Amino acid sequence: MAVKKVNFENMQLDISYLLLNQDKEKSILFLHGWGANKEIMKNSFGNFFKDYCHIYVDFPGFGNSSMQKAMNSHEIKSVMEEFLRSVKKNPQIIIGHSFGGKIALLLNPKTLVLLGSAGIVLPKRFSVRLRIKLFKICKFLGLGKFYTFFASKDIKGMDKVMYETFKKVVNEDMSGVFKDYEGRAVIFWGKDDDTMSLAAALKIKDFIKNSTLHVFEGGHFFFSNKGKSIEKLTIGVKEGE
Repeated sequence: MAVKKVNFENMQLDISYLLLNQDKEKSILFLHGWGANKEIMKNSFGNFFKDYCHIYVDFPGFGNSSMQKAMNSHEIKSVMEEFLRSVKKNPQIIIGHSFGGKIALLLNPKTLVLLGSAGIVLPKRFSVRLRIKLFKICKFLGLGKFYTFFASKDIKGMDKVMYETFKKVVNEDMSGVFKDYEGRAVIFWGKDDDTMSLAAALKIKDFIKNSTLHVFEGGHFFFSNKGKSIEKLTIGVKEGE
């Protein structure tokens, strides 16, 4: 593991990263989802895409990377651009899971690989709407300390900066960005994903002209044991591998 100091808007951020296969000319960037870190991506893909230099990175505020103020997805994308310039890498492929899918899209690679990606805002389930309503009632009654009871698993235990970041990014609608993307997209989804609905995958597939959709058994982290299949469907593999 290494740390690169990245300057962004008068701040200096420590960005934690890992490079594998550094002798390879082509590179591939792996971006984790909300609440995760680079290790989940390395564990899932470290043994695949062997013709590429792997770039694993912790987003600001996640893993071993620092964050000093709340950011939206476009700002986090800018931090990632600065990071890539600092390590002198221009990845041909970017693979993003969940929240990382939004940042991957904004980075506009030639090949975009989405794993249960965020970025499509769908109507909230009744249970989610009820939780939000109950929280607002508690807040109105001065019972905000009960917030953690109603909080989603994504935000429990967050510090203030990360909570403010979550509020900025959670309802960002990237539909227009998906429509404008002109590269090749390979979309992977878990059939039983209850975090990012399969309906979102179908919308993304419709928005991106040059795209394919592959649905696997499993939930939001379906990809953890699907590295070989994802590699084959993304770039193909040599016979016998």
